[in-house]
Amino acid sequence: MIKELREKYLNEYTDEKYKSLVNDLDTEFNMKVDFRIAETPIFIPDDLLKEILAASTDLVTTLQSPEFKEYSKKALPDELAVPNEDAHPGLLAIDFAICFDDNGKLIPQLIELQGFASLYCYQELLNEKMRKNFDIGDDLESHFNGHGHESYIEKLKEVIIGDSNPENVILLEIEPEKQKTSIDFLCTEKYLGIKTVCLTKITKEGKKLFYENEGKKIPIDRIYNRVIHDELAKRKDIKYNFRFTEELDVKWMAHPNWFFKISKYSLPFFKSKYVPPTFFLNEVEEYPADLENYVLKPLYSFAGAGVKFDVTKEDLDAVTDRSNYILQKKVKYAPVVQTPDIPATAELRLLYVWKDKPELINNLVRLSKGKMMGVDFNKDKTWVGSSIAYFKK
Repeated sequence: MIKELREKYLNEYTDEKYKSLVNDLDTEFNMKVDFRIAETPIFIPDDLLKEILAASTDLVTTLQSPEFKEYSKKALPDELAVPNEDAHPGLLAIDFAICFDDNGKLIPQLIELQGFASLYCYQELLNEKMRKNFDIGDDLESHFNGHGHESYIEKLKEVIIGDSNPENVILLEIEPEKQKTSIDFLCTEKYLGIKTVCLTKITKEGKKLFYENEGKKIPIDRIYNRVIHDELAKRKDIKYNFRFTEELDVKWMAHPNWFFKISKYSLPFFKSKYVPPTFFLNEVEEYPADLENYVLKPLYSFAGAGVKFDVTKEDLDAVTDRSNYILQKKVKYAPVVQTPDIPATAELRLLYVWKDKPELINNLVRLSKGKMMGVDFNKDKTWVGSSIAYFKK
């Protein structure tokens, strides 16, 4: 989107450089990355960056308000409440679509928020390999708040590991080797020095949890949680030795309650030019006349599961658990990322850590040429997929 950088990148791009990038990522841990890597980063101009930072500051300020804290209590089902909730999420991700406003100016529009972990460590590897294979100038950065590689890793250690011994901190997931994001787990082990452990491998004695490494039983002090609740709920075949909802002598990062509290459930609360109008379906008394301009989303799904894009009255009438769905005004992504064929659209995820206060530290980008982001809408397309944003220092 920075015109001169986009033109320079396209002029210097070769398929050989891209293949080298992908190969470097695939061979880092001798495993193929299980999602598509885009051929290009995006370059964010200063005026758009200012709007993005203004939008994120607006949202994060609202998240800290007493009114939101009271509102968010209703998002957490009583039967899923985990004890010892933190006063705020330790991790936060905010997804923005890059759009045009009515005057043709680029602005961010909120897609959703997550009080949950994201690809914090994979994005650092991607940054390293992108810079190795393409000419990304030293005057460009992907980190925020003055962070470079070393300080970024130290910040993640400070938040995720804290004062614990890394041996007593684990990344928890369901069958981690089968997850599409397993490359991030390996990056986390590389950068932070903590083990990835399957939920089924945890043992419990009293309130204490343990895992085994090289025949040694090791107590767990902190859990970097990557278990998504709705995936776990569907896996009736998974047997494990503790319940999330019981009193445990462990520190969660991020605490599981925030998965519910900061989610699509929070969208109707925000009133901002950066947030498209959003309503709980059970509170919609009269369907909008322009229903084709809305999208229907289940509250607690990930990766676009269950989202209905071309909404009809019949679709809405068919929903029985209406309080668990939102109706959101469609966001029109701007096709502003020039590629060798047609322009791509971009979604930017801002990655925060939250120790004493929320701190923006990194970003993640997805590029698309389909109706929506995601693999199913971008089959057989190029210059789409996982990427990163750079902006001038």
